[in-house]
Amino acid sequence: MAVRNCLVANDWICWEYVRSRSQELTDATVQHVSITAVSVLIGLLIALPLALLARARRGFAGPVLGLTTMLYTIPSLAMFSLLLPLFGLSAALVVTGLVLYSLTILVRNILAGLAAVPPDAREAARGMGYGPVRLLWEVELPLALPALMAGVRIATVSTIALTTVGAIVGRGGLGNLIADALPSLFKAQVLTASVLCVLLAVLADLLLLGLQRLLTPWTRIPARTLKAV
Repeated sequence: MAVRNCLVANDWICWEYVRSRSQELTDATVQHVSITAVSVLIGLLIALPLALLARARRGFAGPVLGLTTMLYTIPSLAMFSLLLPLFGLSAALVVTGLVLYSLTILVRNILAGLAAVPPDAREAARGMGYGPVRLLWEVELPLALPALMAGVRIATVSTIALTTVGAIVGRGGLGNLIADALPSLFKAQVLTASVLCVLLAVLADLLLLGLQRLLTPWTRIPARTLKAV
């Protein structure tokens, strides 16, 4: 193949491959980002009520944390195999597996964030007439955002890595390119797709960190300023 005629002696680096397969790399990257974003978003939508249930009813805390932790320990290939009869060879199979993996990180961080809310803030809100729902949305969740966003960042980076395993059903984004190149030992494709995965993880973490700083400006106020106030 023409793309194998690299301009450097190192088989791992081939700019001709990057140039000639740019559309293929773009499509794989878009699929990777889409699967990751959908999985983390669904995971967050499920993790939040689970965390609230575990906090509201202590009897549910143990089962919720135990179940999500157990799911996280299942090897990815085994997880996808268990889900295969339900979803077949589809993107839903990969997304469901990734959602299940994200739950343990998200649930624990949401609980940690809620537990870190100062009791004085809760009492002050109740004294102002805040009900349970308003207290949660206007006081507790905003103050829990640093821990919650930290969980989203960890879950996102982890999901980007795990998405590559979806190549076993043809829904692995950049993992598809890695899997396709391994039988023929096409090193340039393996390295390029792997580097793009790393760059995606770094970029996603930086973007979420920026979002976290934007949503929680009070965390950047120096302690001296807070004491003065």
